[in-house]
Amino acid sequence: MSAVAAGRAYWACADSLTLVRRTLLNYRRQPAAILWQLGFPIVSVLLYGFVFGSAMLVPGGGDYREFLMPGMFTMTMAFGLMNTASAVVSDSGKGVVDRFRSMPMAPSAVTTGRGLSDLVIAAAELTILAATALAIGWTSDGGPGATALAFGLLLFLRFSLIWVGVWCGLVLPNTEAAGALYAVIFPVTMISSVYVAPTLMPSWLAPVAAWNPISSTVTAARELFGNPGVGGGSWVEQHAVLMAFAWPLAITAVFLPLAVRRYQSLSR
Repeated sequence: MSAVAAGRAYWACADSLTLVRRTLLNYRRQPAAILWQLGFPIVSVLLYGFVFGSAMLVPGGGDYREFLMPGMFTMTMAFGLMNTASAVVSDSGKGVVDRFRSMPMAPSAVTTGRGLSDLVIAAAELTILAATALAIGWTSDGGPGATALAFGLLLFLRFSLIWVGVWCGLVLPNTEAAGALYAVIFPVTMISSVYVAPTLMPSWLAPVAAWNPISSTVTAARELFGNPGVGGGSWVEQHAVLMAFAWPLAITAVFLPLAVRRYQSLSR
């Protein structure tokens, strides 16, 4: 690697870390933001786990709260897409992105910094949610390696959805439009194996839920955590761990170039 290329790589990393620090400082000054993002999944855990839990069925038997928690972990990662989109569209609307573009910094730092900071925040959210799960009796019986892999797959899904959020944030006109993404994400998370196994759904809906990328991560996490509800007759359910790698790879391959291209086109 030439000295020029090495210098560019150094400053790209340094500028990205600077923007990561900027984002994390905002959360440090406003810790309620993370608590607000965790509010819905924690309330959902308490609502579904304790209010509806006794009426919910788990294929093959087992405790519903243990069945539910991998779905809650995955849903939190999926809903993070809205946080990314809202942050990007807010920076764009306030002229922050234009200001960054006018500064002597690496062009890739804005998108890379956003991706890294959101991944750090997602890890913090998972840690808090896992502590909540342990408090209500959830456990992982899959061993340290399998447990670490399950959390890694959850973060990998979040990583892929970061680029969907960045692209949406650069395309959408304002924060109100970014908030409207909830109307899209909520049905996607509901028509999955987050709350109910696809085998218990109507025959026409079960394949849609089974092939939902969110379902693959949920099922893979249940399998690796050793939680109940693993299985299903379809190929995608029987190869959930493989698909939990394949789906985020495909999403990243599509939306990362789209996000970069959209960012580059802002000055045109």
